[in-house]
Amino acid sequence: MAKKVDSDGTLLKFNRIKPLTNILLNLLFIVLIAITVIPLLLILSMSLSSEASIREFGYQMIPREFSSDGYAFLLQQSALILRSLGYSLFVTVTGTIIGVLLTSSLGYVLSRPQYRLRKTLSWMVFIPMIFNGGMVGSYFVVSNLLGLKDSMWAIILTLCVTSFNVIISRTFFKLTIPDALIESAKIDGAAQLRVFFNIVLPISLPVLATIGLFLCFAYWNDWLQSMLYIDDQNLNTLQSLLNRVMGEIEYLARNANIMGASVAQIRSSLPKESARMAIAVVIVIPIACAYPFFQKYFISGLTVGAVKG
Repeated sequence: MAKKVDSDGTLLKFNRIKPLTNILLNLLFIVLIAITVIPLLLILSMSLSSEASIREFGYQMIPREFSSDGYAFLLQQSALILRSLGYSLFVTVTGTIIGVLLTSSLGYVLSRPQYRLRKTLSWMVFIPMIFNGGMVGSYFVVSNLLGLKDSMWAIILTLCVTSFNVIISRTFFKLTIPDALIESAKIDGAAQLRVFFNIVLPISLPVLATIGLFLCFAYWNDWLQSMLYIDDQNLNTLQSLLNRVMGEIEYLARNANIMGASVAQIRSSLPKESARMAIAVVIVIPIACAYPFFQKYFISGLTVGAVKG
């Protein structure tokens, strides 16, 4: 007995969703959205609350007493905040570009069955996912062996290539880029670099956007590398500054000369909790703006290029 199909030839039973299943999926997505959005709204609310109301009533979703003291404090310390923000933007953009190029090129090489060292390099990429040299070994290599202490490259190079991203890239190239396309380009006289940059990358925007998104988040949210390798206060990222503020509010007081205020004035007027939340809001806004950018290229990459039979 022939199975029932729709106009496109697709089996109807694979496209049908039961009403109860649809309701459960909608409820699940609503819960996940709430888990994501509620903490952001709470942070925004605390950043707009007065210090006195926070001390008296604690964290409230709706501020008991509105105040812009946290943002006013950040505006007063604009030199320190903007310097850290600019450094974070530079590290994120530079690291993401370098990481996407290195990850995609390595993943493409490992996806080609003709490459003789493919299995050896694949094991070299896979093993660090399970075992690594630890923090002490990494610190010795980066600081002593490579001499990158107090350098922006200590942050950029330590995060630009990860085994997870390489495996994602390799799998995409292996399953999506047909060998016939590569062979036809070689027959036309294209070299490997031209094949990679002119043919492979333009039709691989989905994986490039995915890796770029992972790297962008990793760089922007990272504070550990800055804590390990950066001692120069002029090279603090915004996340490192937030970590210092969260861990020890007196860090701002010790930098009174940089911020143009006396220690006593800072200690007496500092809105501790609202200032911390205001810094968190400042950190979230730029990375939130990255979502539409990557989404645009991800969607466009789905419709770019194809091999027709």
